[in-house]
Amino acid sequence: MNKVMTRTRRTPGGRPPVRHDTRRPGAPPRTAPGRAVSRTPGTPDAPGATGGGGPQPSAPPRPPVRPRPTDLFAERLVEVLSGRRPVHCMLRHTAGRAYDELARLAERGPLRTRGERPVVRDIGYYVPRSGAVEAFARIGAGDRLRAMAFRLEQGPDLRWRCTAVELGGPRTPHVPED
Repeated sequence: MNKVMTRTRRTPGGRPPVRHDTRRPGAPPRTAPGRAVSRTPGTPDAPGATGGGGPQPSAPPRPPVRPRPTDLFAERLVEVLSGRRPVHCMLRHTAGRAYDELARLAERGPLRTRGERPVVRDIGYYVPRSGAVEAFARIGAGDRLRAMAFRLEQGPDLRWRCTAVELGGPRTPHVPED
């Protein structure tokens, strides 16, 4: 079976993991506990400076981690279905009837909440064939948990597009296109 689970790390209290970005202005530099940091380069307390020797070898830089298409689409769909983004922002990321399904779902506002914002808790996917991914996500908002499923297909231009979306509940009947 080709089913794969991602985001296996659970966070206590249902909150998403905190993002620490040291490039943001005003963010304190990361240090070991109990170690002071000087922002003046060349002093012994400055990060990367040595106390008297030459430069210390550093680990080779890691390539940036690219998120999976399933993670990106799950986040985008949650933002649209919770009302934080308009439906039309998904127009170029959908194909076929998926945009109509998404617009119909967004009208009902199924993930709109009055407290905590809905977050993607888990994502899993299945690869039925090359160039197609069927994904499911568990969406948490407060103490509620919802299920969302979507299908992604890779087009001739190698871009992933959403071709179907479902949110836990009754399915909409299939109407043949004219």
